[in-house]
Amino acid sequence: MESTMNKSTLLAIDDDQDILKVLKANLELHGFILLTADSLTAARGILAARRPDLVLLDLMLPDGDGLEFCCALKSRYPNLPVIMLTAKDKVSDKVIGFELGADDYLVKPFETRELLARIRARLRPAALPPQPSLLTAGELSLDLRNQIVTVRGAVVSLTPKEFQVLACLVENRNNLVSREDIRQRLWSDTKLYAWSRVIDVHIQHLRQKIEVNPANPCQIVTVPGRGYRFEE
Repeated sequence: MESTMNKSTLLAIDDDQDILKVLKANLELHGFILLTADSLTAARGILAARRPDLVLLDLMLPDGDGLEFCCALKSRYPNLPVIMLTAKDKVSDKVIGFELGADDYLVKPFETRELLARIRARLRPAALPPQPSLLTAGELSLDLRNQIVTVRGAVVSLTPKEFQVLACLVENRNNLVSREDIRQRLWSDTKLYAWSRVIDVHIQHLRQKIEVNPANPCQIVTVPGRGYRFEE
């Protein structure tokens, strides 16, 4: 019997039993262990007993909203990759999914090769040096492990993507970070944002939450035509 010790465990959440059967056959053929759930209730039961390495999540489920579930899942397990599998292909749906913490987004019907490539990309450890668990800049601190932001002694509530954008800026404090740098780092589907102001909207929200005077920001500064800079 083949050992399962080195196999990645995936959880697929979809109310379509045919899709679950196809996913299970194809993914296990390529060396993964696939757990399946046809509802959010079933998924919560599996997650309570076993932590998967990645989640494949449908948005339209019989007992709840996949987007809300994604947000709750990423809040509890910020490092757990989530790939949304959905028939919804509108740009607005994708943007909402990414803002709530999804790591990738694949529209049904999709090819197995593309799904495998995206799964492997999300499971592949980044070839980066170890990062500190706490970032500080003046009166602002970011707990990277628990995704907690403190500004002037008070905890500030951020969405998963807002946290990632802020962390990107603080890590490069006092240096220019272009919009393209942010897109490449935080969103896999960079074409989705080629003509979108979604990054600018995240910046506006961050200013409202961390700046003393959001109308005249002194920390998250715009570099006209180029990007942003976080100033200590």
